[in-house]
Amino acid sequence: MQQKPLAFRMRPRTIEEVVGQQHLVADGKIIARMVKAKQLTSMILYGPPGIGKTSIASAIAGSTKYAFRTLNAVTNNKKDMEIVVAEAKMSGKVILLLDEVHRLDKAKQDYLLPYLENGLITLIGATTSNPYHAINPAIRSRCQIFELKPLEPEEVKIALTRALEDAERGFGNVRVVLTDEALNHFAIGSNGDVRSSLNALELAVLSSDKDGEGVIHIDLAIAEECLQKKSFAADKDGDGHYDVLSAFQKSIRGSDVDAALHYLGRLIEAGDLVSISRRLLVIAFEDVGLASPQAGARTLAAIETAERIGFPEARIPLANAVIELCLSPKSNSAVLAIQSALEDIQKGNVGEVPDHLRDAHYKGAKELGRGIDYKYPHDYENGWVPQQYLPNRLKNKQYYVPKKTGKFEQALATVYAKLTGRKK
Repeated sequence: MQQKPLAFRMRPRTIEEVVGQQHLVADGKIIARMVKAKQLTSMILYGPPGIGKTSIASAIAGSTKYAFRTLNAVTNNKKDMEIVVAEAKMSGKVILLLDEVHRLDKAKQDYLLPYLENGLITLIGATTSNPYHAINPAIRSRCQIFELKPLEPEEVKIALTRALEDAERGFGNVRVVLTDEALNHFAIGSNGDVRSSLNALELAVLSSDKDGEGVIHIDLAIAEECLQKKSFAADKDGDGHYDVLSAFQKSIRGSDVDAALHYLGRLIEAGDLVSISRRLLVIAFEDVGLASPQAGARTLAAIETAERIGFPEARIPLANAVIELCLSPKSNSAVLAIQSALEDIQKGNVGEVPDHLRDAHYKGAKELGRGIDYKYPHDYENGWVPQQYLPNRLKNKQYYVPKKTGKFEQALATVYAKLTGRKK
């Protein structure tokens, strides 16, 4: 019989064995408390691939000793779900891990809902999509939603070391010498995807010959080949990866083209298109922002082109984007504005929506004074009319403070000053 992959064999059997996600599974945290009390609720786990969604589900089942079944919302049909329900009726409870839960169609959903309601089935839905946007409200309202985060390099190293030392499930019975550089590369190059790092380690061990003493040696070159990603110039603790990304953004923010291209080159050599793309989009809106709004659209176009053509040619549109962002005027006014608004909201400083702005499209609205005296701006010259929009307690609040580093925001500032002057 073919042996199951290392990543499958090394899945945690109890909640204590889970690597990472300590905000959920550490002692005293929410999932750990539910497991300890054996009071489970249906939940949705979302986050990038390979960071522990299935592992947490299997660990919950192992810790509670409940029956555990895995289905896929796309490939498994209603009949498969009926089998799980029948088992739950016999055993009293089944934990069902439903992968791709955001793809659950109405027929399967309607079948499962009563069993979620009565607790016969504890659903653990796994998805890489944001459940607040992608999952049907009927399912979402019956589940707790937990976001999982990519593992830090040190956490990935724990999983790798455990796989090398575990004689029952890993390579503990094989003499493997893994260099520090190779371990760092597996941990950092996988970008927090522990499944990817374990798959690469397994390939390295199984594809390497033993020396005369029966030892398998894995160095950086083998690790790069098995992970199919070149090594970052990182320090021993793996901080170099994040240092390069930080220096990349700060060089663009500081308008130093040559430094930004240097750090871009290091990221390209590492083959890390995902990190480059994400960071460039953040820079376009966080650092350049309203000073040059079209830079965001052009940056996205450059990234989409890079993703379509791949390396080595991808370096060309990426370089175009970096040079433009470096030499664009900079403004973080939008970031500061939304942050200021959020701070008020988080402090509870919100107030009631003014009556004339409330929804008037329901019976009884007029009796409550809702929607009355609303002035429709399109009925007025220049599309503007004096009218209060903020709640009373915030009516004089100003969140947006324009900067004049670019022509576009200078124009916005002129309009904003004119409108706020009229409002006052």
